[in-house]
Amino acid sequence: MKKIFSLFVALFVFVAVGYAQKGVLKFAKETHDFGKVEQGKPVTYVFEFKNTGTDPVVINDAQASCGCTKPSWTREPVLPGKTGTVSATFNAAAAGPFNKSVTVTSNAEAGQTVLYLKGEVVSAAAAAETAAAPAAAPAVKDKKKGTKTSR
Repeated sequence: MKKIFSLFVALFVFVAVGYAQKGVLKFAKETHDFGKVEQGKPVTYVFEFKNTGTDPVVINDAQASCGCTKPSWTREPVLPGKTGTVSATFNAAAAGPFNKSVTVTSNAEAGQTVLYLKGEVVSAAAAAETAAAPAAAPAVKDKKKGTKTSR
């Protein structure tokens, strides 16, 4: 009887540990749109995440979908409640739209998270035109009249 009870307790502990929450990566944003990017100029975006789990998270690897994207990441364990980053640099060599991914592998609950970079690579002249174009004025609410106007 004692053996059966011990076996039951051991099984219960094993199952409970298996279902215990691990580290959890919660990214603030999983997709970044660069918009129009000048050809020949690399661009970088830093994805921030928080460990919302109960155990430290260690990122083991971050793999880009192609050789034109280079990831880097927080190398030390990220404790519960703390933040880390995964940075991705895209080499904007070829003109046209792009949609690249970085697969982050960690000891977190999900195991893998895919981050995305997108945008359009344009010539230097087209990028200069986009930068020189005036932005639309933001709508501002007139407190006296209760209407929206442009500045």
